[in-house]
Amino acid sequence: MRFKSTLKILLAAVVIAACAAVASAQTTQVEGTVKLKQADGTEAPVAGAQVDIYRTDIKSDFHVKTDKKGHYLHAGLPFVGTYTIIVSAPGAQPAWASGLRFTQVQEKDFTLSPGDGSTLTLDKVKALEAGGGGPRTGGTPPAAESKEAKAAREELERKNAEIQKKNEEITKGNEAVSRTFKAGNDAMAAGRIDEAIASYQEGLAVRPEETALLIRLSEAYRMRGVNRFNAAIKATDNDAKTQGIEAAKKDWTDSAASADKALAAANAVTPTAENQATVAQNKLAAITVRALALHFVATKVDQTQAQAAWDAYQAMIAAETDPAKKAKDRSEALQTLFDANALDLAIAKSREVLAENPDDVDANRILGLALISNNTTNDKAKFQEASNYLQHYVDKAPDSDPLKASTKEALDYLKTNENVKPEKTTTRQPARRH
Repeated sequence: MRFKSTLKILLAAVVIAACAAVASAQTTQVEGTVKLKQADGTEAPVAGAQVDIYRTDIKSDFHVKTDKKGHYLHAGLPFVGTYTIIVSAPGAQPAWASGLRFTQVQEKDFTLSPGDGSTLTLDKVKALEAGGGGPRTGGTPPAAESKEAKAAREELERKNAEIQKKNEEITKGNEAVSRTFKAGNDAMAAGRIDEAIASYQEGLAVRPEETALLIRLSEAYRMRGVNRFNAAIKATDNDAKTQGIEAAKKDWTDSAASADKALAAANAVTPTAENQATVAQNKLAAITVRALALHFVATKVDQTQAQAAWDAYQAMIAAETDPAKKAKDRSEALQTLFDANALDLAIAKSREVLAENPDDVDANRILGLALISNNTTNDKAKFQEASNYLQHYVDKAPDSDPLKASTKEALDYLKTNENVKPEKTTTRQPARRH
């Protein structure tokens, strides 16, 4: 079919447009100053002091140094959790503070005593505290937590735990979608369509509205339907033929359903500066696979869907910017109406196309054939009009057009059986309404 090359380009560009957004967890910061007690009792800021921040309820650590004024700051710390801060500096004894819980902004100052500049590890601090050494805060211990503050902290900790769990689920979902998308594409490229469908379905079980997976699933169903139908019509066993055709029909129906979901999902995405091009490309691909799926639904499954198929093609044509591709899509849309036996609609839409371009070869051909098929009363005038349109098609269509020979046969039929020959006119006949 004429749409194959365009579809391959579109599907090659389909990507996972936007994985689920990671929720924002509550974060905090800690800051303070580090000073060194002098021999005269004064205190001086310590530049370059090492400040090691350890989260002790889970294994996590953060490290900063003081600036020229002895100030340190670490932002982006998880609000939840319990922390130990260890401070060390040349010419000073190390100090620490443990059992800390941070609010949105937590200040913790340290005053060091002169010493040998040694450092402490978290394990050494734990050992010192276990031996009764107690935390060497070098400053004022934090005040006891009020009942209200404790309740607020516990509520924030609960919310952060929920956010953390949600983010873990999102991460797993992203990994599953990426993995199944790639596996399905690889299987499709190798012709293993059943395997591809299973992969896409696995990803959609995790994230049912992932546009890229839905697009690819629609295409996989459509291709499998074509393969099953072609195999069925070659089958010699009637039961196998019937089962194969019914299976193909179900695939095309499923293809249309997946395409509907893909388009709905694509329309629901709010483009950003970063993903705007990807979202637009996926939306065009969703529109395209939907039109292709409805072509088979209307022509092979349910002819009452002819109007829906036509509308889907119009959406594809509207989204297309290349005039040549628009013309091909329009021809496919008219052919779909004719193949779906929607003859009145095929006649009306062909006339609309010819009103804009009288030399549109496919509109001439389809209008002529539809007039013949729809002429149940053997009206000579209708046969004459059909003959004129078919002859105009034959005159304008290139010899490479594969439908030219069968159209000549239709003209011969009118001449032999209905005694109707094309009228020799230099201008197009006015469009008649039937």
